[in-house]
Amino acid sequence: MSYGQQGGPQSQWDPWTPQSQQPWNGGDSGGAPDWAALAEASETRAKRRRLLFIGGGALATLAIGTAVAMAVVSADGDPEGSGRPSTLPNSADIPSGTGTAEPSFEPTSAPPPLDPKEFVSSKNKDTAPIGPNILFPGTQLTMGTTVYKKGATADTKNCAAAAKGTLVKVLNDNDCTRLMRVTYTKDGVAVTVGVAVFDTEAQALKAKKDADTKSIVASLAGDGVKEFCNSAVCRSTTNSYGRYAYFTIAGFTNGKDVTTKDTAVFTTGDDLGEFTFRQIRRRGEAQASEAANE
Repeated sequence: MSYGQQGGPQSQWDPWTPQSQQPWNGGDSGGAPDWAALAEASETRAKRRRLLFIGGGALATLAIGTAVAMAVVSADGDPEGSGRPSTLPNSADIPSGTGTAEPSFEPTSAPPPLDPKEFVSSKNKDTAPIGPNILFPGTQLTMGTTVYKKGATADTKNCAAAAKGTLVKVLNDNDCTRLMRVTYTKDGVAVTVGVAVFDTEAQALKAKKDADTKSIVASLAGDGVKEFCNSAVCRSTTNSYGRYAYFTIAGFTNGKDVTTKDTAVFTTGDDLGEFTFRQIRRRGEAQASEAANE
């Protein structure tokens, strides 16, 4: 007696459907499994898993790339993401330097310039050649717009021989060693400058202090200049710089007395006194410069 299958036709086995029935050879429930079908189903499942793995990896890579791109765009569009953080750690959290101090150097300065006056204040330093034509070179001199013509020059070691009045005693008492003279003229006015040389500045200063209104250098005629200031009233000055004391005597070449209204005479005497001072100072500057370059 045969029995048919109950509940409808035999279900088909689907490897992807849970609880589905796997067919057996001959429909015999006691037979061996179909090993070929099982192997084929296993291979199919493996291929599917590989495809899912590859696809999932691609999707993950795409997601990471998208996130990086979004981060770059955010950095480009947001000033806070451009390398300048909005918040900084507290100063206590910032590591300090290596502790190595910067090298320090003592401040330096150039030596002070040499004082020109020092080189004309004693015979020990004032060793450059000197003479009336060195102090008063050329045949004329110009002060401002005024040109003075140079006349005679004289030079003597007997200082008293070129002095008058109380200047003789002044020069002798202070050990004058040399007296140089030169005369300049302009428009009927003549002036003689006398430069007395001493060993030290102190002697020159004392000679200047000892001189009075009767301490007069002798006027120097010659080289076209007539005698002047021998008997007439003339204007005289006294000054000093370094170891040099210098005197002027100015007046008219025609023998006329000088009065306070004769400004030309005063100007001539002042110009020659100023020029003498400049020449003595230049002498000191030249020797100071030479000493600085040694």
